[in-house]
Amino acid sequence: MSKENITSEDKDMKAADAEQNKTSEKENQDKAEDQHKADDTETPEEQPELSKEEELQQQLDEKDNKYLRLFAEFENYKRRTSKERVELFKTASQDVMQSMLPILDDFDRAMAELKKSEDDSLIQGIELINNKLRETLKSKGLEVMPVSPGDVFDSELHEAITQIPAPSEDMKGKIIDVVEQGYTLGDKIIRYPKVVTGK
Repeated sequence: MSKENITSEDKDMKAADAEQNKTSEKENQDKAEDQHKADDTETPEEQPELSKEEELQQQLDEKDNKYLRLFAEFENYKRRTSKERVELFKTASQDVMQSMLPILDDFDRAMAELKKSEDDSLIQGIELINNKLRETLKSKGLEVMPVSPGDVFDSELHEAITQIPAPSEDMKGKIIDVVEQGYTLGDKIIRYPKVVTGK
């Protein structure tokens, strides 16, 4: 064998050994990384087991919390449905009351005409029916808004249907006449009084 052939074979063997060493190093490095990852993902030591009393106390606390949440939800439900029921009654009552207002207006006009009559017994009979109707409606929350000529006009409380020249200086901006009574149901105005104001 020539010297050149031996040198070539030596070089090939050295290159193969170097390649094998690199592969071994890479495998060892990969194994080390896998081991490190495995160490990181290992679960920590388990909590010490609870005693029977502690377990029962924990279950009792959970049930207490659940009960308190249910109780709070139920109280909210009761409050909400109670409020809705009151609002429903008010609305239903308001519709009935508003439909009665033209009848009350008719009674007012009838009473004004009857007072021109000479028949006292007729006047007393109609007044009796009128008062009974008004008292019944009042017991259900219907009230006449107190408005009379001479009161200061308030656009939030009164509805001006027309303006006329004031009969005197002190009546300017005041109510001259009440054309139609206003009514409240509870705290709510269900009809504003219609008035004539002075300018």
